[in-house]
Amino acid sequence: MADRLAQVSGHITNSYGRGLLAGEVAIITGAAQGIGRSAALLFAKEGAKVVVSDLDEKKAQLVVDEIKAAGGDALAVGGDVGADDFPQRILDATIKKYGKLNHIVNNAGFTFDRMLHTTPDDAWDIIMKVHVRAPFRLIRAAAPYLRLKGSSENRSIINVSSTSGLHGNVGQANYAAAKSAVIGLTKTICKEWGPFGVRANTVAFGFVQTRLTAAKEEGATIEIEGKKVALGIPGGKSSVTSTGGPTPGIPLGRGATPDEAAASVLFLASPLASFVSGHTLEVTGGAGI
Repeated sequence: MADRLAQVSGHITNSYGRGLLAGEVAIITGAAQGIGRSAALLFAKEGAKVVVSDLDEKKAQLVVDEIKAAGGDALAVGGDVGADDFPQRILDATIKKYGKLNHIVNNAGFTFDRMLHTTPDDAWDIIMKVHVRAPFRLIRAAAPYLRLKGSSENRSIINVSSTSGLHGNVGQANYAAAKSAVIGLTKTICKEWGPFGVRANTVAFGFVQTRLTAAKEEGATIEIEGKKVALGIPGGKSSVTSTGGPTPGIPLGRGATPDEAAASVLFLASPLASFVSGHTLEVTGGAGI
């Protein structure tokens, strides 16, 4: 045990000068904006080579350009995470460019809110496809690069969930079910891949200031399978960059910034969480306690 603690301590200490993720390779989906963009920039700052994936490849490339301008290394891979060929495409690009894979952050997603009794099949199916099927298929395809016997490299999978997945939420039967499923998937990966040194954790976000929590009246949309889906909350915050006044129900009195949300993802990927696996980290500002 003492030897293991010394090894972990040495790893962390030696990493600080070059970054917590120095030399490691991370795939982050949904990384062109919001939490994903912040995570990509933060991972790169901490020394990781980042594969920036997003439905909008042009926006993903802008994030890559930003990383490179700051002296980092990154690659943009566009495409729908739900597409059948997506896992192999992004893995082929990653391995061709960097030769290995250390982390997968399954962050891509959106909301398609309806009251339960008015939720059509397509609103249910697409949320399950993007939030559950897509992470499962990417992780499964990555098995040859992560389930490595005898490797001492830091390797992890982080699946993004939500407090809706923990507690349910009005108007989000589809989203809540999907985000709950992700937690079960993560715990199973923890048990199956732990013997290979792979950690698997979930981060359950509460209120974070992104397109998904901005005012729906602002008109933000996402196009999925040819259909435009409106994003946001009716009467929500008028700006994703403004905390406004105190937010009821959150002891800290405000929503999180995308950078704060990304910091929790970095923690789970980093050697600081070397003995954390199968955990669901709630990032809520104290809401729901």
